[in-house]
Amino acid sequence: MDKDIQQKIDQTVQWLQNQVKESKTNGLIVGISGGIDSAVVAYLIKQTFPKNSLGVILPCKSNPKDQEDAILVAKGCNIEYVNLDLSKVHDTLLDNIVNTMKNKNLLKDENSLQLSDANLRARLRMSSIYCIANTLNYLVVGTDNAAEIYTGYFTKYGDGGVDILPIANLQKKEVYEWAKYMEVPQSVIDRPPSAGLWEGQTDEYEMGTTYDKIDAFLEGKSIPKEDEEIIQRLHIRSQHKRMTPATPPIF
Repeated sequence: MDKDIQQKIDQTVQWLQNQVKESKTNGLIVGISGGIDSAVVAYLIKQTFPKNSLGVILPCKSNPKDQEDAILVAKGCNIEYVNLDLSKVHDTLLDNIVNTMKNKNLLKDENSLQLSDANLRARLRMSSIYCIANTLNYLVVGTDNAAEIYTGYFTKYGDGGVDILPIANLQKKEVYEWAKYMEVPQSVIDRPPSAGLWEGQTDEYEMGTTYDKIDAFLEGKSIPKEDEEIIQRLHIRSQHKRMTPATPPIF
């Protein structure tokens, strides 16, 4: 097992090196959330470019534990990192948007703001990472795994706004295997998967199914019909996230 994981890591590192070479860029950058996916990617890019890789920690009214775990990851793989708190920027922008909508009588239901608020955080993080990436001429590395890509469990133009996706073919269980092999901090491995979009938010609760069941589904195994329907519904509903913007035919 360890030999197989090491071989796949070596192949991924080679692929990352080729991506940088082909794009004529200087290195790689990733947002480190404190979760297991970004941890594995941080370890990968540090191994790929020891002197030309950067982690970005972007708390935005986040649980302090997220930042603590993100720093543990950065120190664990010895990657250079920057820490940018976006909380005030987010407050200013969201307040401006809400007040403008209220003044125009466009905000009918304030309960609908939760998802918009969460996606705004993800898109602010994306914009911040790209600002740094452009300055350094680095590629932005995404952290989505196979389950997240299939179900569309990412924010369009947020954490889905990246240049390359090195763990896109890994099932969630494989991400855990790689994390253990790479010696990612145990507290990161043990924490429930969460996008950190609001207090108490977890991936599996929001999706309505589990990563184990999504992994099994992607392997073609039998899973409860209810879970299969949820996964298929998520896949169909998120199809637009996996496509370039629609354009009309030439008239």
